[in-house]
Amino acid sequence: MKEDHMFAVMKTGGKQYKVQAGDILRVEKLAAEAGDTVQFNEILMVGTTVGTPVVADAGVQAEVIDQIKGDKVINFVKRRRKHSSKRTKGHRQKLTLVKILEVLEKGAEKSGVKAAMGAGSVSGAAAPAAKPAAKKAAAKAEAPAQAGGDDLTTITGVGPAAAKKLAEAGITTFAQLAAVEVDSFDAVKVKADWVEQAKTLA
Repeated sequence: MKEDHMFAVMKTGGKQYKVQAGDILRVEKLAAEAGDTVQFNEILMVGTTVGTPVVADAGVQAEVIDQIKGDKVINFVKRRRKHSSKRTKGHRQKLTLVKILEVLEKGAEKSGVKAAMGAGSVSGAAAPAAKPAAKKAAAKAEAPAQAGGDDLTTITGVGPAAAKKLAEAGITTFAQLAAVEVDSFDAVKVKADWVEQAKTLA
């Protein structure tokens, strides 16, 4: 059922658009290439049918014309109580230019056209990227022990934060910690019992 004047209200990228066949829109960046046909499935209204909250089985098909950047938006950042500290931050929103091909009142679910996915949504492409980050975190946790030093957190009272501060001050082994003069060492607050334990462990 295709009518030239059939319009739909669709939602994408958190915004709503009133569209009909032939319209050209700039929407938030989609994960699609120029020339692809995509289908918007969050349809709030088609013709006289109002969705609750969306119209079931309705869709809007569109062709991706190009991936573009929006106009530059300037954010003016002024820091309070800091004289002459002002800066501007430019930002250009990534957008996708699409041409509306057809408004479907029914049959969208079986159309076979891929759903329009926002490029920022967690799709299959983003999930593997999260795994290396987890590996890096695990590697970081092991790093102090592997970096040619001892695991200072084995000393009672030394947590990861204290071990990090000690490492920053150049103390990575029990022997180094055992040699610290508690009263004269200013870089990190070292407790006397840490030094005693380090002597035993070293």
